Amino acid sequence: MCGIAGTYRWPDGKVVTDRLTDVLAHRGPDGAGRYSHPAGDGEVHLGHRRLSIIDLSETGAQPMVSDGLALTYNGELYNAPELRAELTAAGVRFRGTSDTEVLLEAWRRWGTDCLPRLRGMFAFGVFDERTGELVLARDQLGIKSLFLLRRGAGLMFASELKALAAATGGSLEVDHAALVSSLLYYWVPDSRCAFREAEKLPPGSWLRCRPDGRIERGQYWNLRDVAHEARSGEQPDLAAIVEESTRRHLLSDVPVATFLSGGLDSSYLTALAARHQPGISAYTIGFRAEDAKFEAMPDDLRYARQVAERFGVDLHEIEIAPNVLDLLPKMTYHLDEPIGDPAAINTYLICSAAREAGVKVMLSGMGADELFAGYRKHLANLIALRYQRVPRPLRRGVSAAVDRLPVATSRRGYRSVRFAKRFLSFADLPEETAFRRSYTMYDRGELLALLDPDLAGTVDDVLTEHADTYDDNNLDDFVNRMCLTDARMFLPGLNLAYTDRSSMAASTEVRVPYVDVEVVKAAFAVPGDRKIAGRQGKAVLKEAATSILPKEIVYRPKGLFSAPLRAWMSRDLAPLVREVVHDGVLVNSGLLRRDALARMVAEDAAGQRDFSKHLWHVLTLEYWYRDATSGEFR
Repeated sequence: MCGIAGTYRWPDGKVVTDRLTDVLAHRGPDGAGRYSHPAGDGEVHLGHRRLSIIDLSETGAQPMVSDGLALTYNGELYNAPELRAELTAAGVRFRGTSDTEVLLEAWRRWGTDCLPRLRGMFAFGVFDERTGELVLARDQLGIKSLFLLRRGAGLMFASELKALAAATGGSLEVDHAALVSSLLYYWVPDSRCAFREAEKLPPGSWLRCRPDGRIERGQYWNLRDVAHEARSGEQPDLAAIVEESTRRHLLSDVPVATFLSGGLDSSYLTALAARHQPGISAYTIGFRAEDAKFEAMPDDLRYARQVAERFGVDLHEIEIAPNVLDLLPKMTYHLDEPIGDPAAINTYLICSAAREAGVKVMLSGMGADELFAGYRKHLANLIALRYQRVPRPLRRGVSAAVDRLPVATSRRGYRSVRFAKRFLSFADLPEETAFRRSYTMYDRGELLALLDPDLAGTVDDVLTEHADTYDDNNLDDFVNRMCLTDARMFLPGLNLAYTDRSSMAASTEVRVPYVDVEVVKAAFAVPGDRKIAGRQGKAVLKEAATSILPKEIVYRPKGLFSAPLRAWMSRDLAPLVREVVHDGVLVNSGLLRRDALARMVAEDAAGQRDFSKHLWHVLTLEYWYRDATSGEFR
């Protein structure tokens, strides 16, 4: 895992590339490299920061240059051994054992046709000295980010947005549509970028820069098409496929550990990893007792200990009691865009602890909920279809009664009331609208009331984009329609994004065995009624996991990988919330309305509504916007 950067026909390209690469130093503390070559009437410059994982020697250093090709690459190829064998049989001679060299030779032999054959996570730039062309590519599911910016005939790219902001001297303008998206979702979808000139290379795609100034784009893998084709396939042996993916993800020349929350996904991966690497280490988190009690959080720690003991795992327990006032601006910087999920703090602290213990690689259970319908929203939307058959007068009575209930007192929160209020906020809505409302922060009216009135058209554009994505399929299965939308929006926009950036802030690589092309194909071959059976989400994955895990782990209540937000907001962060609401940059600029924010604070403090997540995100957005508009985001 590394940081990559470069420029193509950009003025002062060498200086700019050096700046881009230097900003990415945290992604690769083990080494740095540069490459330069003429390209048409300009030059190409490639930069690289290395985190050594496979082939720790200099034969794995980058940018890697060989017989007219130069490659800067971030990622891991889990089918590199098979590709190496195929290329060797065709006469290729390898100097080292890195997957970087395998990718370089695969590109030489097959060009863009090699991309669908790659199984892993990656973003890379490859330059051909003979043609003067630079090609950028990104993995199928968007595990690795690649940001780019074009001005005139020039292009720059980097693994992180902050590098582009730094290299342009803080001159990039904020994209207000991205901010509206961020407020709605608490993250920025992959289709948008927080700065106007910049963009994200879409998952499963490539971009070719030609020396005559032409730009060509292509898509080599489309999740929608994969989901459609999988419907008519045979029912997969899911247990075998997940185990094979986990085994491949253990490929490393340095120690590998796992995240172990005690929930199904991480427990399953940890048990499988321990089968192939006995004594593997795992890292888990706990919270201050008073925070966990206030939040009414489940005791995940005891389940993690049970899994560790059963499978001989070396468990490391970390108490999450951070100084959030110090961590908030730090995480806002590292996350690149306004992402309001406090789970990023957990990831950063776990990876930091692992790195201090000498661990560079971690396995995460990310992706299983999206692919196998494991979130509460999936079940809730199914229940909503039944709820809509309840007579309307009775529904109105239920809604009025629940609305009067408090979500918290001064001493504790009531999760069941929070869930009930959340459910009733979307239970009567049409399918796509209900699904969006079940996991976003505001409905249309609430968002319009919060924002500058001039952004009303932008709000509608953002909502239309969600509807277009949700409807862009011909699946006849409600559960898989939800899963497909999550895998296209929620997974790359939030979970994979914060996992990559917060882990790399700690110079640690996180691998995601569930977010694997073969696992994804298997997931969409499974009909929705095998994903949600009765009130059991992820039913088919649970069935597979019983081959190795005890049933008390498989069928335990769903765990959380979150943070005690209500406790933080009512104690540690309360003064900061007041400051931002009354005198923050967002309200003083007119982007957010002070009266709407003040109303949220008052209702949350009274315990009538739970706005802790909303207000946390306003804080992250405030810090991000301050830096972005002052030129300090670099």
